[in-house]
Amino acid sequence: MNIRKLTKAEDLPLELLLLADPSEEIVVEYVSRGECFVAEQEQNIVGVYVLLPTGPETIELVNVAVAEEQHGSGIGKQLVMDAIKAARTKGYKTIEVGTGNSGIGQLALYQKCGFRIVGVDQDFFIRHYKEEIYENGIQCRDMIRLSLDLESSYSV
Repeated sequence: MNIRKLTKAEDLPLELLLLADPSEEIVVEYVSRGECFVAEQEQNIVGVYVLLPTGPETIELVNVAVAEEQHGSGIGKQLVMDAIKAARTKGYKTIEVGTGNSGIGQLALYQKCGFRIVGVDQDFFIRHYKEEIYENGIQCRDMIRLSLDLESSYSV
């Protein structure tokens, strides 16, 4: 598998991006402000993530998505670890990520990769999305915020 930055000439893998965020408007907006990376296997895009600078020393990992037929294959972890490496290489001190309270697998993945829960934005998904979102039989209401100190010797 190869992970690389998507070039400006390439089309966004929108179908994949929408797996992680159902709002095309929101996805297109933050991709325009960040850098999109894709994971390829046999010339097929099977994963994606976006890095979005949020401050001089902080970058946010948004929209980590893996093609549904590839779930459970370790691609998600490889994407998150690549994002951490890219953030370090760019000189950021902190990488943050937010995920829905209903994303049980995502919460586990981020913590396995060294992220720590730092806060909860209550009713984030109620305020920002017109349609109700359900995952794992749970309504996605709150944004769970996680962070990783890129300079710490404890970070992965």
